[in-house]
Amino acid sequence: MNFTIVGAGAIGGTVGAYLTRGGHTVTVVDVVPEHVEYINEHGIRISGIHGDHHYPLNAIHADDLPDHLEHVILAVKGHFTRDVVSQLIAPRLGETGFVVSFQNGLNEDTIAEIIGRERTIGAFVHFGADYLEPGHIQLGQEQDIFLGELDGSLSDRVRDLQSALSAVMPTHATDDIYGYLWGKLVYGSMAFAVSTVDAPVPEILATENGKRVAVAACTETARVAGALGHNLRPIGAFESAAFARNPEIDGANAIERFRDEMASSIKQHMGIWRDLKIKKRRTEVDVQCGEVVRFAGQAGVAVPVNQAIVQIIHEIEEGARGMGWENLDDLARAIP
Repeated sequence: MNFTIVGAGAIGGTVGAYLTRGGHTVTVVDVVPEHVEYINEHGIRISGIHGDHHYPLNAIHADDLPDHLEHVILAVKGHFTRDVVSQLIAPRLGETGFVVSFQNGLNEDTIAEIIGRERTIGAFVHFGADYLEPGHIQLGQEQDIFLGELDGSLSDRVRDLQSALSAVMPTHATDDIYGYLWGKLVYGSMAFAVSTVDAPVPEILATENGKRVAVAACTETARVAGALGHNLRPIGAFESAAFARNPEIDGANAIERFRDEMASSIKQHMGIWRDLKIKKRRTEVDVQCGEVVRFAGQAGVAVPVNQAIVQIIHEIEEGARGMGWENLDDLARAIP
C-alpha cells in the first residue's frame, strides 16, 4: 500500500520505518526541518530493543504536502488534530481516501467531524517509543495494534490495513475499537498522574500515595466508560477492566503488575514526563484526562482526581509548579 504518515515522531517514525521495511511505499511528513533532512540523507534511525538500525525513508516538510492524499496515518499530538485535519488533510483527501488515527485520546471523533465517519478509521497503538533527536527514535517496547471501523463493522479496508501494518507489529481487526480507546484512557489517567513527579514510574507506583492516586484516577475513568456503555479492553498487560470490576483489589493488583513490568523495561518514564521535563512543551492532557472530565459531566459521574490532574499538569506546563512529590499529595487530597 501507499501511505502518507503525518507526524514522523516516535509513533509515526517507527511505523514509517517498519512499513517501508515491509515493502510498502511511505512518505512521512513533519514540521521539524532537521528531522526531515536527516531522514532523507541517512534514513531514520531506530535504536532500542531490536538494536540500532537506519531505515531508508522518504520525508517531506508539512509545507510540501502533495495535492492528493489517499491512505493517511495521522500521528501528531492530539491537540493538533483539528487544525492538521481541517487545514492540511481534508482539502487534499481523495474521494476514497481515509485517515487512520495513530494517536492517544478520542481523536477519531474530531477527525470524523471534519471528513466524515465513513473516511475515518480508529486505531489502538500502545508501543513505547521516544523521539530523542532529529532522525533518531528509541523503541522501548512493542505492543499489538488494533484497527476498527467506527461503526464496528469489519470492512475490507480494515483487513487490508491489518495485513499491511502487520509489517510493523502484530495487528488485529476489532469490532470494538472504542473499547480499546476507552481502555487506554483508563491507562492514560494513571500515566498523567505519575508524570506529575520527576522520578521513574516504578519508583512512584511503589509509594503508598502513588499507588492510591493511580487506582483512584483509573477507577474514575472506568466509571465514566461504564456510564457511557463502553467495554474496557486490555492495554497490553494493563487490565483496564479491573478498575470497573473491583478497584480496591483487582485495580490495585493491576497497578502492581504494571509497576513490575515497567521496572524491567528500558523505558522508565512516560512520554508525558518527557514532554514536561525534557521538551518543555504542552502535553495531551486536554485530549485524554480532559476528555474524561468532559464526558463525566455528560454522564453525571464525579471525577475529582482527573480534574486535579488536568489542573496540575497545566500548572507544570506554564511553569507555575514544579514536578515534585508534593504533587502526589495534592492529587491524593482530591480522592473523596
